Amino acid sequence: MAEYINIRGQSIEVVASDPANPTIGQIWYNSTSNTLKGNNVTTSSSWATGGALTNGATYSTATGTQTANLQVGKGPTQNPSPVSPGLVEEYNGTSWSPATSLGTARYAGGLFGTQTSAINSGGAPAGDPALRSATEEYNGSTWTSLTDNPVGSGWGIHVGIETAGLLAGGWDGTAYITNTQEYDGSTFSAGGSLPTGRGGQGAGGTQTAAYAAGGEGGTPPAGTTAAITYDGSSWSSLPSLNVARRGLNGFGNLTSGVVSGGYDGTSPATNTELYNGISWTTDSAMSIGRGTHGQGGNSSSAAGLSVGSGPPGANLKATEEYTGAGSPVTQTITAS
Repeated sequence: MAEYINIRGQSIEVVASDPANPTIGQIWYNSTSNTLKGNNVTTSSSWATGGALTNGATYSTATGTQTANLQVGKGPTQNPSPVSPGLVEEYNGTSWSPATSLGTARYAGGLFGTQTSAINSGGAPAGDPALRSATEEYNGSTWTSLTDNPVGSGWGIHVGIETAGLLAGGWDGTAYITNTQEYDGSTFSAGGSLPTGRGGQGAGGTQTAAYAAGGEGGTPPAGTTAAITYDGSSWSSLPSLNVARRGLNGFGNLTSGVVSGGYDGTSPATNTELYNGISWTTDSAMSIGRGTHGQGGNSSSAAGLSVGSGPPGANLKATEEYTGAGSPVTQTITAS
């Protein structure tokens, strides 16, 4: 029988804890759990329970990756008790911990960037129906006030990085708007208008290659299946979602995008849909129905997360991690 050292040219390493960044095909023995493990790729997508928020809430926004995420703002439905809408938390892939609060307390803002380099603009302050234009920059430890966004809104599209961000649509306190704002690292400038005023979309991608799907508009607001894309100057239509929803979570990119949850009426949904650049298909469902929740993994559909919101109770703290098909994953090797 061939031995591993003859196949791979190396012996199996014995370690006390799993490697932080194993390579595909790497095998090791974990002496703490007394298990043989290896790094492989998944054949199907799935959702798994992640670490719970310190303070759960609705209408939060999030950005970053599955292992370095930033969650900003706590909405009016909170758990275990009402807290400041300006609270911020950071995720390391295992657990959430409190971070420096926003200078202007609000929720449902337009957040884009990474855990250590982000912009939060607009949103809704608690106790005040007017939405703000306040814009703040996060460097991984503190928030700094910047020049206000010319367009004040919340619940809009928010994707990109700090030096190339995109905000579009949302609610300005009176109506769903069509405005698009592009951020270059220092200033906002007007971009191409949305086809119709809408908020609560699931979105992902970059400033010049973004998608947004679902959302709500009109009076009374109702979920839609409509999906659109932005090329850096104008918006155009994409194939429609299979299920009309509003208040969705979104992450990924224009050729591999994911939207999940939302409201398919009045109840929070578990639905997940995957976009492959051509059409939307039904994907693995979340275990908890939720809408108006934070997102993570804007540029990659292979490893995203969904955080906060959900039905009343402890689920407002819940985090679920998404692993797309073809993603690296550590697995325990058994005789079977």
